[in-house]
Amino acid sequence: MKEKQCKISIHQIIWYIIIFSVIGLIIETIFCYVTTGIIESRKGLVWGPFCPVYGVGATILIIILNSYKDNSLKIFLLGAIIGNIIEYFLSYILEAMYGTRFWDYSFIPSNLNGRICLIYSVFWGILSIILVKYMKTLVDNLIEKIPKDKRIKINNIIIFLFIIDCLATVWAINAYQNRIVNSYNNTENNLIKKIEEKIFPNEFMMKTFPNLRYIDEQGNEYYIKELLKE
Repeated sequence: MKEKQCKISIHQIIWYIIIFSVIGLIIETIFCYVTTGIIESRKGLVWGPFCPVYGVGATILIIILNSYKDNSLKIFLLGAIIGNIIEYFLSYILEAMYGTRFWDYSFIPSNLNGRICLIYSVFWGILSIILVKYMKTLVDNLIEKIPKDKRIKINNIIIFLFIIDCLATVWAINAYQNRIVNSYNNTENNLIKKIEEKIFPNEFMMKTFPNLRYIDEQGNEYYIKELLKE
């Protein structure tokens, strides 16, 4: 039986995306270190400690699954399914936006087009239980401390900065790919080239997005950091 829940506000959604984007980055960084012994950037945006896939995914899961907070099994099963759907379509969206893949599970057994895999389905299910039964309450208590008379102003600033970060990320990755993969031709605007190289130098981009892959017209994928070494 579904439990009646208070409507989730825009204020909560904004902060869910921000907070869980940061928590997601921490999780990804720790997971990478535990599984590979390497500490490397798992950021999704060029500026700030954000992994938006987690922020968006966690927010959608909370909105959909909040009504089932007393049924852990249902949360787990639905969370695994919904998490996979979110991850699969976000993979397509990010690839369309940036022209590259941020993750690839082709090397993991039981994967679908390298975009999702069985083991991560389990992780999504477990994450859903943690989110709905524990983390939501903690985050709600935290963001409720923001004064009500200042929320609109603060939220607008957060949204503005987040959008700027997203747009800057698209620009940065496109500029990075052009330099490494296509290079600049003689008709390229030299001023724009210099600005891009100044703001988003190769060393910075390689450190920020170490696992970016370039997909050529034939569908072949290459690590941009490997192309940079050539």
